Amino acid sequence: MSDGRELDRQTVLVLGGSSGIGLETARRARAEGARLIITARSAERLHEVGLELEASIAAFDATEFDRLGTFFAALSMPVDHVLVSGSGPCYSPLAGLDIDAVRRRVDAHLLLPLQVARAAATKVRPGGSLLFLGGTGRHRAAAGPSFAAMLNAALPALTKNLAFEIAPVRVNLIAAGFVDTPLSAAILGDQLDARRDELRTTLPIRRVVGPADIAALALHLMTNTAVTGATFEIDGGQQLVEA
Repeated sequence: MSDGRELDRQTVLVLGGSSGIGLETARRARAEGARLIITARSAERLHEVGLELEASIAAFDATEFDRLGTFFAALSMPVDHVLVSGSGPCYSPLAGLDIDAVRRRVDAHLLLPLQVARAAATKVRPGGSLLFLGGTGRHRAAAGPSFAAMLNAALPALTKNLAFEIAPVRVNLIAAGFVDTPLSAAILGDQLDARRDELRTTLPIRRVVGPADIAALALHLMTNTAVTGATFEIDGGQQLVEA
């Protein structure tokens, strides 16, 4: 019998779950009774997370699609929910674009979701969910983020179509603004504190969005079986003040 926790006896797979939003979502899912399978590139960090959350783990780069296919093929039981954690933003002026880096970003932001969706069609239980993480950059026109805007604009369209194509598995997208994660810290470096201060002053919520905010929405989308094909934007009102 269920003990009342929302994900009791369900299995949640987090691709990219060793830090940031993926890790926080895994922690919340575990608190709600889920069995966890977590993947990430860093074997050392993943081992620590596996011990903390009593999770099954697999260390590999998910954009190595042959390895990803082998991983899904080896799953011995169906899963109920899959979260594909984002790989972070990519901002570069057009003149400075590195085409090889662009191809890697296309792999991570667009081809990876397609590959996971193909596997999820047979590995996720009917009524379960596939959840992608993306960004809100498609709304803002400016010099520099053209490539990032293109990637962010493609994900909502992909989500809508996959909701039909792999039904009854549900497919949704969380499009986040700035989130205070270790990846954000690595990108901003010594500009991080200034960015936090700016957001605390300008955002309507008067605080910075954190991984827990995104994780709370992710769990809702796993458990609300009426939602599919939707994009949910969560940015603390960032678009309102940066329009």
